[in-house]
Amino acid sequence: MGKIAGIAIKNYGSLKNIKMGKLYSDSSGNELENMIAIIGPSGNGKSTLADAFGFISDCLSSDVETACDANNRGGYEQLVSQGTEAPIHFEIYYRETSNSRPITYELTISADKHGRPYVKEERLRQRRPGNKNGRPLSFLHLVDGKGYAFEGETGGQDDNELIEGVKKDVELNDKRKLGIVTLGAMKQYSRIEKFLNFLKSWYLCYFSPDSARQLQTYAPAPYLNRTGNNINNVVQYMYRENPSEFKKVLADIQKKIPNIDCITPVKLQNGQMVLEFYQKGFDQPFYSTRMSDGTLKLFAYYLLLHENNPRQLVFVEEPENGLYHRYLADLAMEMKKNVGNGFSKQLFVTTHSPFFVNALNPEQVWILEKKDGFSTAKRASEYRFVKELVEEGATIGDLWYSKYFD
Repeated sequence: MGKIAGIAIKNYGSLKNIKMGKLYSDSSGNELENMIAIIGPSGNGKSTLADAFGFISDCLSSDVETACDANNRGGYEQLVSQGTEAPIHFEIYYRETSNSRPITYELTISADKHGRPYVKEERLRQRRPGNKNGRPLSFLHLVDGKGYAFEGETGGQDDNELIEGVKKDVELNDKRKLGIVTLGAMKQYSRIEKFLNFLKSWYLCYFSPDSARQLQTYAPAPYLNRTGNNINNVVQYMYRENPSEFKKVLADIQKKIPNIDCITPVKLQNGQMVLEFYQKGFDQPFYSTRMSDGTLKLFAYYLLLHENNPRQLVFVEEPENGLYHRYLADLAMEMKKNVGNGFSKQLFVTTHSPFFVNALNPEQVWILEKKDGFSTAKRASEYRFVKELVEEGATIGDLWYSKYFD
């Protein structure tokens, strides 16, 4: 369990200095909601924000140099904000439950004299048990791959070198790799392990209907991958784990997809699982290879909302692409309902659709704008009179469509 209460990004492309939510470095903002929609004109940084989350995820699975080159990022020189010599910096303010002590993770990525990216600094901080205020203690702090980590659930060190708990000196062999990945694999560093597991649970959705039409070999998978080309493998897994429950899931999903009377799982002789879609007006079923892009996208999004062990952070880019606009308000409402008010799941969505945004409240919507070439982020509730207008019956999407946030 857990969610991001706030995030700050510096010097990552057009995101030279943006803050969203509450942070250790700036506690003036309110914590992020479980449902967050990011809106704004094209070219204002929405895709860059999504890629920043993807970059952090890529750093976990490989190293920062590989992450800088992955997904057409073009390397560190292309990634860092133009006109700055300062390094890329992330700050994540994380909370496991409403009663838990928040954790701050800071990651700074720079380039050496040969232009190769590496982890310049990495730090995890947390307040002492029972302390609601005061400076937190660092329980991981590495600079150029050297520093310390604290074992167990408590302890740490402050900037005045006050030490509490079991401290261990640390030196990494490879400065390109994150310290949390190395140390999080060790049971004695339980707090680092928990935070690492949270980051590993992130899901960045780049669903492609063409990919979803591919039939994979028999290999049940518990989760959709980034492009969704393993959708039938996920169906296999869910059916294998609990056939009756999975049929209930399909029955629930089919009610939400227009012009679909029934969705039935069918197991082929080679062990593969495929879905039969019964469309209104037709006696014979259609398979995923023949279904429309919109139907496949809706099915994938609703399947994502029915994960048995949901990933804690999901980021979806522009779900409206290929979907009829009337379906978007229902999808937004289902997403909002799915994440709830607890700490089991958080959902970020970038969108151009006012129909999608109409289902949300001012605290859940963030507007990205560009000033002097760089992006700024502002919550819709921070604009003048927005709360009052919404209370009187106006909707966020309609206000946006009417250029209220320009």
